[in-house]
Amino acid sequence: MTGESLGRDSAEFDISLRRRDDTSYFVDVRFTEPGSVSDVRPLMDTPALARINRSRLRELELDAAEYGRELSAGLFADEPVRAAFGRAQSIATTHEVPLRVRLFIDPAARDLHELRWETLRDPTTNTMLGTNERILFSRYLSSGSWRPVRLRPRTGLRVLVLVANPRNLADYTPGGRRLAPVDIDAELLRARIGMEGMQITPITEQGTVTINNLVQHLRDGYDMLYLVAHGALVSGEPRLWMEDSDGLANVVSGNELVERLNELPTLPRLVVLASCQSAGSGSVGRDTEQTLAALGPRLAEAGIPAVLAMQGNVALLTLEHFMPAFFRELQRDGLVDRAMTAARSLVRDANDWWMPVLFMRLRSGRIWYVPGFSDEQRGFEKWPALLRNMQRGRCTPILGPGMVETLLGTPHDIARRWAERYRFPMNISSSDDLPQVAQYLSVNQELLFPHEELGEYLRATLTERFGANLPADMQTSAATLDALLEAVGRQRQQHQPTEPHRMLARLPCPIYITTNPDNLLTVALQAEGKEPQVLLCPWNEEIEEASDAYTYQPDEQHPLVYHLFGRINNPASVVLTEDNYFDYLIGVTRNNRLIPDVVRRALADTALLFLGFQLDSWQFRVLYRSLMNREGRRRRSRYTHIAAQIEPEEGRIREPEGARRYLERYFEHAAISIFWGSVEDFTQALAEQLQARG
Repeated sequence: MTGESLGRDSAEFDISLRRRDDTSYFVDVRFTEPGSVSDVRPLMDTPALARINRSRLRELELDAAEYGRELSAGLFADEPVRAAFGRAQSIATTHEVPLRVRLFIDPAARDLHELRWETLRDPTTNTMLGTNERILFSRYLSSGSWRPVRLRPRTGLRVLVLVANPRNLADYTPGGRRLAPVDIDAELLRARIGMEGMQITPITEQGTVTINNLVQHLRDGYDMLYLVAHGALVSGEPRLWMEDSDGLANVVSGNELVERLNELPTLPRLVVLASCQSAGSGSVGRDTEQTLAALGPRLAEAGIPAVLAMQGNVALLTLEHFMPAFFRELQRDGLVDRAMTAARSLVRDANDWWMPVLFMRLRSGRIWYVPGFSDEQRGFEKWPALLRNMQRGRCTPILGPGMVETLLGTPHDIARRWAERYRFPMNISSSDDLPQVAQYLSVNQELLFPHEELGEYLRATLTERFGANLPADMQTSAATLDALLEAVGRQRQQHQPTEPHRMLARLPCPIYITTNPDNLLTVALQAEGKEPQVLLCPWNEEIEEASDAYTYQPDEQHPLVYHLFGRINNPASVVLTEDNYFDYLIGVTRNNRLIPDVVRRALADTALLFLGFQLDSWQFRVLYRSLMNREGRRRRSRYTHIAAQIEPEEGRIREPEGARRYLERYFEHAAISIFWGSVEDFTQALAEQLQARG
């Protein structure tokens, strides 16, 4: 079975546990069939009960097999639970897909995390679940963090590897065990072997493996963190033996590490803690708060999408076999729960095979994706037609917010910050919807407040991220936002050959349409020696129409940049709030003359290239509906149209794979082929196609 089929097609069986009394727990299940976005509850009309015999489990701690049988007997004590699980397995087998099993533990029953759930056995066959590669098991933890999980393409993944070996480790004896030296060379070699093909940044020299250095590197943006350090639970608090600047031990508390990570703008998608007791003590009933306070669950609850940690004093020999296998499997498809199962299966004969544990809030199990069109096995067959339209000036790029995400963040980022700062009172799920939050500010403050606030936000973001690399005259308050954008844009375009604006500016397109309020496309066109004309859509009466708006005849050397949704240097022109979108849609629908003839002809009689849109966003929905309602639908069907779309975010869209299939069907009648990946992914693919065809 390929990684693609695993990612797109799996049956899902969620088990939820909530406390009833000291020895029993309510059990609820939710089952989703492969390819479905609807939930069914097989044979579970009412919650059943699980009965946990902690005394018996404590007696079996040295026998993982018997421990697993006892724990399984308690979880599947009621027949409806066993029947539901058997039915889920049967459906998964019929569809030839794996069964993704996620264990949800209610916050009021968090002491259940101390149990060794990885030792569970199949209630019908009595075989181990944790090593069965047809069953992908993880502990699912919800997070209070509003941060979305943005998947990245497999290419270009960056890994930060830290190996801590303080000079004075022997001075510490947590739990009566003297800490042994860490073999830095062996750990680093194991990491390099397992992560071959990834961009690895090692931090191993004594005096550099500090908490400050860790945070500083993560601020630069890494996809994965691999941390090798001694760890222990001391008085119920997780501790990591890191270093100070002199190479001596600095015992970092879990609270401090989580707090420092929470301050970062972006978090790694996967954290691997190759340290003892990083997931808890693995003991039952001796100190129930120990596992609750362990570092692995804390990181997951703080917003890390996936955390691999150890629930006990795992043997180095076990790690030597487990870790390379885990990363080798992870590189196949990016499915962290599948890689976990495969690696655990490899060490199943070790006494501590169950100690690696996966805490996850990824419903798809995936931490990266492979960009491309839907049917990549045959390749995208319409590249020749698209390239010919581009080369002959019959292509009209239409730019969306994704064009500037790497510079300015996403609309969801802006919405979440505003919602928190200005105490957005509506549904929490709406707190990442920029038009809704902006609408609230326009009412709660004043009409143009969110428009002006957007300018302040963009200025602060540019200064924070790029201020150190800007010329001195750009680091003062006198510099305009347009000037800041121009300076940052020119730097990026000079150093990145496939930077999206630079790639588009090189095309012989007479017309460019953008929904973004920035001037980055104009800057890129000027850098290519072209003389662009910039026009705004006069969707409201405060926008002055240019005298030559309806007579200008653009060409390759003198292209038109048409701003549909306004420019940031004219706040009243920016389409930002819900009311703005409605007013825009009503205006352009009632009055076709708002948009010049040359633009309307391009929209009706050229190949359209949508770049940087989330296809379920306000920007795209309004643009798409206004476009589909215009004349020229039959002429548009003659062309190959492309929409480059970032993979649906984990956590924001309930079922990303179902959303993907829905969008593909939705746009199929409009002859729009969807490229699943970022704008940068698409422009890289475009550059390769152009180079291959000379």
